[in-house]
Amino acid sequence: MSMFKRMLASVGIGAAQVDLMLHEDEVQAGDTLSGIVRIQGGRVAQQVDDVYAFVMTRYVKEHNDTKIEEEAPLAKFLLAGKFTVEAEQVYEFPVSFQLPANTPVTMGRTPVWIQTGLEIKEAIDPKDRDQLQVNPHPYAAVVLEAVRQLGFRIREVTCQYAPQYGRISGLSFVQEFEFIPTSEFLGQLDELEIVFYPDENGVELLLQIDRKSRGLSGLFSEAFDTDERYVKLRFDRNQLASGAGYVADQLADTVRRYI
Repeated sequence: MSMFKRMLASVGIGAAQVDLMLHEDEVQAGDTLSGIVRIQGGRVAQQVDDVYAFVMTRYVKEHNDTKIEEEAPLAKFLLAGKFTVEAEQVYEFPVSFQLPANTPVTMGRTPVWIQTGLEIKEAIDPKDRDQLQVNPHPYAAVVLEAVRQLGFRIREVTCQYAPQYGRISGLSFVQEFEFIPTSEFLGQLDELEIVFYPDENGVELLLQIDRKSRGLSGLFSEAFDTDERYVKLRFDRNQLASGAGYVADQLADTVRRYI
């Protein structure tokens, strides 16, 4: 009978189960998460190689003119090493780990979740998924407030496959914030796109400044995408501490130079 139980456990029937119980489900990018991992033993003892947690998200990639969604890990954390989960026993232990600073904001259709699992040889690894609500990194939040003060409104936020820009943060994609002007730059810009690269010392911005086409030459520029400028801009911690008003002034000066 025990061999039959082991066979069932190897395909997930009557096997050990894992559950991550987080102390919070609304966080900022870069926050430290804490919680309890609960492992419920199955019908037979099982050897667990490790207990892990992946920070996961999803991005859009175009393939043959078709948009497909890909899942991507942002980070992996080892929560516990090798041990034996005895039959019917319950194990609980506290865990904590830090979200990457570049964790996407859960705006639009961008999800972020923690996937917790047990690695068990010759068996289906039990997994648990916990959704998170992720708000902007504190440094990105200052910039977003500055953009709002300049009269821009968010039109869309998406995670897009872009290895040429994602590799700065070690990823194959970036999260793009797309804004449209409603006041100061109305009539001068079609849109402003921003990609954030926060770190412990500040935040780097990749700006895509899409100028408003003017006349025939402007139409040609728009047709060939030459009306778009890519500009890098960085704010350190001291500059960000000066507040959104200071950041707004610097950002406005930069945008004006390219329109």
